[in-house]
Amino acid sequence: MVAAVTGHMNGDHTDDNLLIARAFGYPEAMASTMVGVTGDAGVWRVVDPAGEHELSVAWPAGAISERPEIRREVVALYNAACEKLGVPAREEHAPAAAADHHHGGHEHGGHEHGAHHGGGHHGAGHHGGTDEVEDGEKPFSRVIRESSWGDHSDSEGATFMEDIMRGTGTRQDYIDLVAQHFFMYEALEAASEQLAQDPAFAGFHPGGLVRMAALEEDLAHLIGADWREHIAPVPATAAYAARIREIADEGWAAGIVAHHYTRYLGDLSGGQMIAKRVAKQHELEHAGIAFYDFAGLGSLVDFKNAYRAELDALGERLDEAERARMLDEVRTAYAFNTAVFVDLGAAKAAAA
Repeated sequence: MVAAVTGHMNGDHTDDNLLIARAFGYPEAMASTMVGVTGDAGVWRVVDPAGEHELSVAWPAGAISERPEIRREVVALYNAACEKLGVPAREEHAPAAAADHHHGGHEHGGHEHGAHHGGGHHGAGHHGGTDEVEDGEKPFSRVIRESSWGDHSDSEGATFMEDIMRGTGTRQDYIDLVAQHFFMYEALEAASEQLAQDPAFAGFHPGGLVRMAALEEDLAHLIGADWREHIAPVPATAAYAARIREIADEGWAAGIVAHHYTRYLGDLSGGQMIAKRVAKQHELEHAGIAFYDFAGLGSLVDFKNAYRAELDALGERLDEAERARMLDEVRTAYAFNTAVFVDLGAAKAAAA
């Protein structure tokens, strides 16, 4: 459970993490990563001018014991932080909305939501107008963000990624993660190449996104020139890559977008925090964390807004059944990601 919650917050709500840190103890916070969930509190690792700190913030309603309560309490913390700092809450998380929807099955919805606002502001227009339309219909990018939280696959054993985020994972843990990325992106970027001429996909994959060369550079630095002889996919990664190839062979562009969105938008949001954590912990400069360097895209905020606009345009072209099918595939992608962490954790335990 913890890995799914922190993964969602760090991949999809980095600005919310920062807002909470600034409101509840570190007003000059420059970065904030959710690293834990207990029955009594959420836990964040915060960076401010004085250094790194661990921040524990008690759940507003008291101790919790069930997963649906996590969503409620995180939203409550977000709203309390907004009130304390004088920042307007996003419409879907305004206090009345939270009361109306906290049993609705969507868990603190909002993938990679506004991840790079240095001031931590959450005004209604911070996505450049893409989050609301006059007739009240949600843009497809927001539907996608809100659809998957309650469907993240869970496992009490999925602590592998949490350890990396906390800075307690080993260098070998990070190497093992990079190795899995190689197999994931080998499949995803081959699929992207296959669908490059499809108008439904073409706008999603500029050259600056391509990761394979960076992954090869990282693996050579971390393992050595013979790195290919030392890596293998865990079962979940192999299944994940097989699913991506299956969709590509089918020519289902929206299905590839589902996986493309899940991976790349996470890399551009929470992935940037992973890079900083790992670079500091393991004394890496560029080689070793090149995977997370998207300088070729220019402004990451602008790129992510443009990407959401592409999602909205795609949603307008899809009928209801195809939209539902794509949303199911987004959930499948999240399930694969959690399964990979579980397998990595199991492999680590078996090797101990």
